[in-house]
Amino acid sequence: MKLNRILFIIFVTTLSNLYSQHYYVDPINGNDLNNGSLEKPFKSIDSAVAVTNEITGTGSIEIILLPGIYTLKEKIILNPARVMNDTTEYVISAFHSPDDIDWLPNKMPIIQSISNNNSQTQFEHATGFLVASKNVRFKGLKFLGNSNPSVKYYYPISKENPSLENLVVEHCMFIGAKESAPIQGAIWAHGPSSKIKHNVFFQCRNAILLFQNVEGFEITNNIISESYESAFWFGPTDPTFTFQNNIVFDNNAFIVGNKNLKYTSTFDNNTIENNSILIGYWSRENQGIIEIKKPEVTFRNKIKMSNLSLNTNQNVTLEKNHLHVNAKQKTSISDAGIFIKKRN
Repeated sequence: MKLNRILFIIFVTTLSNLYSQHYYVDPINGNDLNNGSLEKPFKSIDSAVAVTNEITGTGSIEIILLPGIYTLKEKIILNPARVMNDTTEYVISAFHSPDDIDWLPNKMPIIQSISNNNSQTQFEHATGFLVASKNVRFKGLKFLGNSNPSVKYYYPISKENPSLENLVVEHCMFIGAKESAPIQGAIWAHGPSSKIKHNVFFQCRNAILLFQNVEGFEITNNIISESYESAFWFGPTDPTFTFQNNIVFDNNAFIVGNKNLKYTSTFDNNTIENNSILIGYWSRENQGIIEIKKPEVTFRNKIKMSNLSLNTNQNVTLEKNHLHVNAKQKTSISDAGIFIKKRN
């Protein structure tokens, strides 16, 4: 009997390791002394990550955030002991998906940092989530800026190791507040095969920064508006990439890259309108962006959308299409944004 019980425990443990393990966080009703189940959720992301970083075995790990405000007092390092292989992921996601029928913006978990500078990599800055593993996915979250007045540069999601692959950011919103809680760069990542899809970036200084070893990145179905430096910074090489079905408008610059910038990959089926500078490079001498008059870049199937605007807050509660392109602007990519399913 004792041997059978031991064998049964080994069997159950092995079986559970083959499938995703889920941990829940509820900033309102949770407790960090809980076990992280749906019935007994953690209260903070810090506690959930501390537990999941120590899990060994196999299978994906998912931290699921219930609605509420999550305040980051320090950077959160995603560095699981469990090795993520080609079929597993480390996921931080919202309990309610934007594609759920009854979804509303107030169901999005809100991530806001008040951290001091917590990283010295390249220069002093503050990081929200530091991705230190391959195969990490963020899904369905709303990121606000850092309101700590000692912080000049804040990056909600960073990945510093250029050998780590497969960062996925989807269904998320990044909303900066230039005068009070700025976002220097919403996503600052090294490494190949990043996938940034179905997101909204609004009033960030920069939206997406991809630099070292970024071969094979995909940027699709995003809305980027009112970036007051640039929508994108790409590294000095000529990586293979997919850039499709994005709406990028009313930014200071569309792309900042190398002075001798050349991209072999095409920008296909996008709306790119009313950006002060289309493509430029950073001038140390002038401390600003200089426009490249004839960059070696190919645009294909450019989609014209006149009088572009976003649905901004007009009422006491946010509408479902908050910060999405005005419904009157109908084109083949008017559904860019955090939704995948067609909206009414």
